[in-house]
Parts: sequence; C-alpha cells; structure tokens
Amino acid sequence: MKRMPLYLALGALLCVLPLVCNAYWLDVCVMIGLYALLALSLNVILGQAGIFHMGHAAFFAVGAYVTAILNTLCQWPIFCTMPLAGAAAALFALLVARPIIHLRGDYLLIVTIGIVEIVRIALINDIFGLTGGSNGIFGISRPRLFGFRIVKSAHFYYLVWGMVGASLLLFYGLWRSRFGRALNCIKEDDIAAEGCGVNVTRYKLLAFVLGAFWAGMAGTVYAAKMTTIAPESFNFMESVIIFAVVILSGGSQLGVLVSAFLFIGLPEVLREFSNARMLIFGLAMMIMMIWRPQGLLPPGPRHYAGPSDGLPPAAPRAGNQATEAGRSA
Repeated sequence: MKRMPLYLALGALLCVLPLVCNAYWLDVCVMIGLYALLALSLNVILGQAGIFHMGHAAFFAVGAYVTAILNTLCQWPIFCTMPLAGAAAALFALLVARPIIHLRGDYLLIVTIGIVEIVRIALINDIFGLTGGSNGIFGISRPRLFGFRIVKSAHFYYLVWGMVGASLLLFYGLWRSRFGRALNCIKEDDIAAEGCGVNVTRYKLLAFVLGAFWAGMAGTVYAAKMTTIAPESFNFMESVIIFAVVILSGGSQLGVLVSAFLFIGLPEVLREFSNARMLIFGLAMMIMMIWRPQGLLPPGPRHYAGPSDGLPPAAPRAGNQATEAGRSA
C-alpha cells in the first residue's frame, strides 16, 4: 500500500486535533467525518461499480429515522439500533434497486433522484404515524459505549473518525478482493464483464446493498449527534453534495477524505469572507475540476498476478530450438 505513510500521518494528525481545536471546529470535523462516511459508502456504488446513483441521502434518512424511532418509542440504546438501521437501509436499497438496476447512465441517475424525493415526501406525510411529519423526531438520547456516555464534541469526533478508519480498512480489503475486481470490471465494461461470466445484476445489487448499509449506520451517528432529525435534513442537495464529493475525489479512499474536507470544511474556513466565501469556494471547485478532470486522487492501476508470476522462465523445448536454428540458417 503505497499511501500507507500518508494514512499514518493523517491518522496521527486526527488523533491530536481535539487537543488544539475548540468545540465549534470539532463539530465541523464531525460533519466532515460524517460526509466522508457517506462518500465512502457511495464510492462502492459510484466509484467502484460505476453506477450513477444520486439518491444516497435516502438511505442516510432511513438509517437515521430507524434509529430515532427505536430510541424514542422503544427506548433502544443507540448502538443497538445501529445494525438495524443499516439493515433497514440495505433492505430498502434492495427493494428500490431491483426494478431499476438494468437502467444505465442518465436514466438511472434520474430515477435515483426520484427515490430521495419519495423518501422525503413520505417522511413529511408522517408515514405510519411514526416520523413526526415536517417537525421530525425530537428527544433522541446520546449513545453509551461500555457505560461511557458520548456527549461532548470530542467524543463524537473520535467516534466518527474511528468509524471512518474502520471503513477505510474494510473498503480497501473490498477493493482488493474478488468482489472489488468484479465491480471494477463492471465499471469498465459491463457487457464484457457479463461475457466473462460475471453476474452483473447480482454484483450491482450487492454494491447497492453494501453502500446503503453503511449509509444507514452513518444515519445512526447523525441522529445521535443532533438529537433531533427532520425531513429537510435529507433533501436532494444532500445527495448532490455526497455525489460531488465522490466525483471530485476521483474514486480513491484518500481522495474521498480530501474531497470531504474541501466540500464541508473549506466553506467554514472561508466564513470570515462573509458573502464572498461561496463564490471563492465555487471558483476553486471549477478550477480544480478543469485542472484535474480525473479527480483529485484517482486510484492507481490494478496489478493482477498471472499464473506464472514468480516462477523461473520455462526452458525452450527441443522442437523450438530446432525451429529457431533453421530460421537462423
């Protein structure tokens, strides 16, 4: 892993950052970490499988609302709701993706935009009388881990970035696995991949389900941090931001982290410029996309070991030697 020293340096920096930051900047770092989690989960669908999906906020919303409902109505602890929130988001992804997975490009993009709007409208209409309508759900409790109550910004900071670190390890292993290679083949040419024996529909659905599961767990953390959630927190613009983070990153994990900082942290850094900050931010993004159309840090080329790698070259056969001698004569 060529970027391992960079990851170690970044990890050391993140560990000591709470010692020098106030609560406001720690909250900003928590939001950067949340968007990094969401972008890493979308990167499985968009960056690795090449599926144009712009409804990722819908899975984020499902996870957050499942946690809020189980915690406020059933008094479930936050961390007990996390796997159920991820499973609910994964099941929802399977249900909505199965009929549309055969679509490609712009058609799939438009349909996934509709998914996030359907979810938002359903939440506003207080589906089954559980979502609280446009007011949302209040009174979500803080999480506890082995008796330790996570309340302060620094606590959530370590929780979120610990999840980011675990996600990096998981998705790196996924990228190196047979499953990751199959997704990469589908991204390059799904027709050729199917011709080589890859079950394209199955792998695309698995990518959707895995990405949604991780987004649902990120929704659990978001609900616990905010203690209140509302449908407007999961609108179409949230999906656009997550989508843009992945596109700008180039599809690599380190690129996702850098891109999440640029989209979430940079506007806060420029806040002192008041109304001009978004103009400066927009121009910086335009220049960056022109300068690096392939993304900030695209993943390196894959190297596949052949069956004879690491073995000494085979000795030429006698027939081949005679043929070569005849040609020389």
